[in-house]
Amino acid sequence: MGAPLFWVDSVPSAGAEVLLSGPEGRHAVTVARVRVGETIRVGDGRGSVGDCEVVDVAGKDKLRAVVRTFTYADRPRPTVTVVQALPKAERSELAVDLATQAGADRIVPWQAARCVSRWTGKSDKGIRKWEQAAEAAAKQARRAWVPEITDLAGTTDVRSRCAAVMAAGGVVAVLHEEATTGFASLPLASAKEIVLVVGPEGGIDETELADLTALGAIAVLLGPEVLRTATAAAVALGAIGVMTPRWPR
Repeated sequence: MGAPLFWVDSVPSAGAEVLLSGPEGRHAVTVARVRVGETIRVGDGRGSVGDCEVVDVAGKDKLRAVVRTFTYADRPRPTVTVVQALPKAERSELAVDLATQAGADRIVPWQAARCVSRWTGKSDKGIRKWEQAAEAAAKQARRAWVPEITDLAGTTDVRSRCAAVMAAGGVVAVLHEEATTGFASLPLASAKEIVLVVGPEGGIDETELADLTALGAIAVLLGPEVLRTATAAAVALGAIGVMTPRWPR
């Protein structure tokens, strides 16, 4: 099992010391029970990672370690943005957790027409919950990058984002259970960026689907099973990893 990862504001260079305190220090000392002499990893969520040796543990929430090696990881290419229609409350953070584990680079919360969940007047709270879910999942997955959680988007915002991506040589795939085009037929390996559009529990509204496909987005069938909105992006990201250079060969 690999060394556990903990978040810090900035990863120092090799040979320098790093201090874990507060919630991260408490998790390391009290929950993970890290001890002197053990190896941990620290990351800033923006690509920088340090492999460290623990040199001191104090109290229940403080740990000092020396950085033995420093590395910087570029984002995988092509980058993948998940436009995620707001799931019902009990599955909202689960969608972010799974997409983060599967490698999403950016997650856009989408107030789609058929969403049961509504963030009107409380989007700041919803975004923070998604950010916390992304941070926790990225730590568990030992990712060098925490995916960006954008502001709440309406359909007009999603349409503009998708148009810009396609104009720059990207591919926009709208996951749809009634599509006739298979996911594997998409030209993903040569795409500059990929956007996955995931609808809500009730499915994407036909007007929204027509708007996106009129711009050049492609409605695609991911597989023979109908997936929940919370799991669809993670399954698609796994397929993208195999079909593009994002995953090691």
